[in-house]
Amino acid sequence: MNIVIRVLILLIVVTSTYYFIYWVPFSLIPIGNQRWIANLVSLACAIYVGRFIWSRTADGTDNPLARMLYGALLLGGIGFIGGFFGPMIFTPSANQGPLLGLFFTGPLGFLLGAIGGLLWRPKAKTGNDRS
Repeated sequence: MNIVIRVLILLIVVTSTYYFIYWVPFSLIPIGNQRWIANLVSLACAIYVGRFIWSRTADGTDNPLARMLYGALLLGGIGFIGGFFGPMIFTPSANQGPLLGLFFTGPLGFLLGAIGGLLWRPKAKTGNDRS
């Protein structure tokens, strides 16, 4: 896979994983002034997912489950980031704007990415390719 595409995928997935882990579980856990715990756990999860995506995108796998996971994480991350930060940018006075990313665009992007990953087939390399 092209290095530029791999880096873009990595940035999107790591960013969305960090913010999703930071906001969803740690908004329900009362940790008070100990926000460093949420930062540390979110960063660890984002690094783990980033390493997974980086190692798995190195080879052009033909495994349908792997393609579903890549598509789901990529489009789910894009949907989550767009739905979470978009309302904060365009309508900052809306107090429930980030819920769009948490409950609608993130999960919808995850499902559409999984379906798209299942349907997408990489081009088969022949002996004449010089890439």
